[in-house]
Amino acid sequence: MSKLVIVESPAKAKTIQKYLGKGYDVIASMGHVRDLPENRLSVDVKKHFQPKYTVIKGKEKLVEELEKMADKSEAVFLATDPDREGEAISWHLAYLLKLDPEDQNRVTFNEITKTGVTNGMAHPRGIDIDLVNAQQARRILDRLVGYKLSPFLSQKIRRGLSAGRVQSVAVRLVVDREEEIRAFKPEEYWSIDAKFIPKGSRKQFPAVFYGTEAEKIKLSSKEEADKILEAVKDADFQITKLKKGTRRKSPAPPFITSTLQQEASRKLGFQARRTMKAAQEDYRMTGNGGYKVVTFAMGATGLITYMRTDSLRLSEDAIRDAREYIGSRWGEKYLPKEARHFKSRANAQDGHEAIRPTMVGLAPDQVKDSLTNDQYKLYKLIWERFLACQMAQCLQSTTQADITGNGYGFKASGYTVTFDGFTVLYVEGRDEAQEDEGALPPLEKDMTVRAKEIVPNQHFTQPPPRYTEASLIKAMEEYGIGRPSTYAATITTITGREYVVRDGKALKPTELGEVTTKLMKERFPKIVNVKFTAQMEEDLDGIEAGKENWVDTLEEFYGDFDKTLQKAKEEMKDVKITLEEDKTDLICEKCGRQMVVKVGRYGKFIACPGYPECKNIKKFVKETGAECPKCGGRVIEKKTKKGRVFYGCDHYPECDFVSWDEPIQEKCPKCGKTLLKKKGKKPKIYCVTEGCGYERVEDQDEN
Repeated sequence: MSKLVIVESPAKAKTIQKYLGKGYDVIASMGHVRDLPENRLSVDVKKHFQPKYTVIKGKEKLVEELEKMADKSEAVFLATDPDREGEAISWHLAYLLKLDPEDQNRVTFNEITKTGVTNGMAHPRGIDIDLVNAQQARRILDRLVGYKLSPFLSQKIRRGLSAGRVQSVAVRLVVDREEEIRAFKPEEYWSIDAKFIPKGSRKQFPAVFYGTEAEKIKLSSKEEADKILEAVKDADFQITKLKKGTRRKSPAPPFITSTLQQEASRKLGFQARRTMKAAQEDYRMTGNGGYKVVTFAMGATGLITYMRTDSLRLSEDAIRDAREYIGSRWGEKYLPKEARHFKSRANAQDGHEAIRPTMVGLAPDQVKDSLTNDQYKLYKLIWERFLACQMAQCLQSTTQADITGNGYGFKASGYTVTFDGFTVLYVEGRDEAQEDEGALPPLEKDMTVRAKEIVPNQHFTQPPPRYTEASLIKAMEEYGIGRPSTYAATITTITGREYVVRDGKALKPTELGEVTTKLMKERFPKIVNVKFTAQMEEDLDGIEAGKENWVDTLEEFYGDFDKTLQKAKEEMKDVKITLEEDKTDLICEKCGRQMVVKVGRYGKFIACPGYPECKNIKKFVKETGAECPKCGGRVIEKKTKKGRVFYGCDHYPECDFVSWDEPIQEKCPKCGKTLLKKKGKKPKIYCVTEGCGYERVEDQDEN
């Protein structure tokens, strides 16, 4: 008889089977096998929040197969992931397979290497019930908030709305930022920018006005700037201070889930959902046609380690392989004396390694032909980031110069790279564009320099930028809201529910998002309170550590929450909030009321607000404001069965105009017909009218 080992993913099953060899059968549970059923609360609040779990729909046959294999096996080992979710899956499996959770049948692999698997199998243990209870508490918390609050919002604002312990806070962050932007009052300030040329040289270098030797001077008006300009107009300038040094830049740590999503957004333009899809495929190694294992020369393999992690831990085997690869490809000088190890955040679960390639020697170009474009780009990003984190520092020679004339000073700074180090392979992306300092010409103290130009420049302080996916994920991580595995799903939810829309890369709240957040802040302040949500995450950590009782934690939360909900229901019994965006110009021909947009089971429709007295309804049509370039009718927005947006004429089928590209209200300067806009890195404005041919690349200023 063989021993049965149950893991979560097929990719891990294949690898672990290879390490364990004969005498073991390794099979995947494909994640969770039991959960709270959909469409009902399934939590008995009165009986200490007892959950009512059922086998997940579609997993019945898998569970039957696991039961049969367990009955035939000499022993069963539960080897699901070493985190809360993994521990809960093992607990559910133990229940279904009639195993004693206290038996020594739980094994964990902190890394999927031969050493990691061997060590894990050598140290079986019982199921950690504290970890299980932490997962149960989180799942029940989310269920209580979602199933209690969502109907309330749907009744008071619009059908189909949802609330959540994490998603509602994420929306609030976006809304609060928008309010900051609206309230921002720009303040004027001035700079004086100069260009100097050293004596005996032709090379000019930039410098910025600083003040006097005694103090820094801030310029708040043109008059102040002009006063300085007048004082230095005919001045003889001299380098009064020169400081040279060396700057050392260290590489960024390897990726965790949040930083991978942020960097993929910055460097690849991927949304979080797209990043996680490609990462899942690289992990499981799916081919272009679906879940088909790709076989390379060394055999079937997944390309990366598990992509949902908040740990910066790296296996010693991976570090050794990385150092060997770096040394052989770039030389020993690109290796630091000691291997780098990175410290994870205090609340990191550490169940999985950082995200890295499973085989360092498998360079991206070697597998490019076997991957989709997204799979390749993301694998290349992960591979380069991991190798770079084990490379030597970048060394820069820096120069700072003070230039003085008539008692007023300017400062110049620059650098040259003396050793590229890790930057030969990888440079971390930036959220905002920054101007890099260039190299300064050879300068010496007391050297005379000539001012080629000195010009004043007016500036205004800028409001904080809107969140992007990358910066919102970063904020959620810093505030302790949610977990790495939830970030992408949260953003998908808040955009899918139309609380937030994308404006380029920026996230902008809709009226729905703002009204919902206002209601939540007024009626359920704790739910959308950043500190409260972060504290709940800490409480879950306390349950995991055995310091908190999970039922007590739920009771403390639910008692206050339920009272607040009942009070809101009573005080808002006859209140219905109508959004400005839901109002129409249509007047009900039956009763004379102004008709409104409503949301039903099958989407939006136009209805009389006098229901049930008046049941007049109309089909909802989203206008674009553009004329059909073929017949002059109205161009309206439509959707395919899969939800993809396209545009067509409202005179269909008499007029067959359709387009994936959005029509704009600007008319063609050549033929006078409606222009279309093709999205991309360089958006194109073009005319679709046959024989016209007008097109142009959209200027950034047009956005």
